[in-house]
Amino acid sequence: MGRLRDKMEGDLKLCGFCENTRKTYIRCAARFSQHYGKSPSKLGRAEIRAYLLYLIEEKKLSASTYNVYAAALAFLYRETLERPQEVLWIKRLRAHRNLPTILTRQEVERMLAELTLRMRVIVLLAYGAGLRISEICQLQVQDIDSSRMQIHIQHGKGDRQRHALLPKCALVPLRAYWREYKVTGSLLFPGKKPGRTLTRKAVNKALLVAAQRAKVNTRVTPHLFRHGFATHLLEAGADLRTVQVLLGHASIRSTVWYMQVTPAVLRKVKSPADCLRKAVTHQPSAGAAVAKAPKVVAQPGVTRRYS
Repeated sequence: MGRLRDKMEGDLKLCGFCENTRKTYIRCAARFSQHYGKSPSKLGRAEIRAYLLYLIEEKKLSASTYNVYAAALAFLYRETLERPQEVLWIKRLRAHRNLPTILTRQEVERMLAELTLRMRVIVLLAYGAGLRISEICQLQVQDIDSSRMQIHIQHGKGDRQRHALLPKCALVPLRAYWREYKVTGSLLFPGKKPGRTLTRKAVNKALLVAAQRAKVNTRVTPHLFRHGFATHLLEAGADLRTVQVLLGHASIRSTVWYMQVTPAVLRKVKSPADCLRKAVTHQPSAGAAVAKAPKVVAQPGVTRRYS
């Protein structure tokens, strides 16, 4: 794509998209171009429609993944190529949201025991503060406020800022990591290349190995610890609004979703029927007398009418 890629990158920045979304949209646009072996500027509605059908029928992409491709192509033609008529017809598919598997506290402890100091700190921030892996990788040293026991998230989802919890149990390992790894720059978790952050791929690889050693029979990802943070907070009695703020959800609807994966919360709910008086719900015993309807004796020559 070349020059078109650079223009799309600039358009995404001007529209306020975060780095991960920019990379994803550009990757989707590049795959669309590679599929036809042509620049998107030489393709139109017919090719877009055929490609989206290809993603559904042959690639068997999930609805959520398909929606990302659809959004990327819609942005490319609407904003970068300035041909909105080519994508006005695109609709999002209704995605089925699966309930996540939640690690138990014992599984989290076994995972922590199998991780290096650096990865242990990362997991403690994901599980203890509910941070996304992208937020953790972008953390800077000055974002850690040990006096208030808070973490300043400068670039959350939607580039929103917020304050998250700094778990007490993470403070000592965090300081030990800072000394042992001799962190000198502003980035708290720098990557191998100067000025670059730690990558998701490196974290996922470490978690995969740790899960095998800890005998955790679940596909463990960094986001799974964020799910655990929200679920275990709700089980402990935290209110939805507090959990919403800590997670950085723009809508309470995203937080309410976690109520579906917290059976412990449902077990604490008392049915209103259980609050009724015993007299209302009392059942007569088997030997109780049953009132009988009086018999009607017919008299000769009398006709009875019923209304």
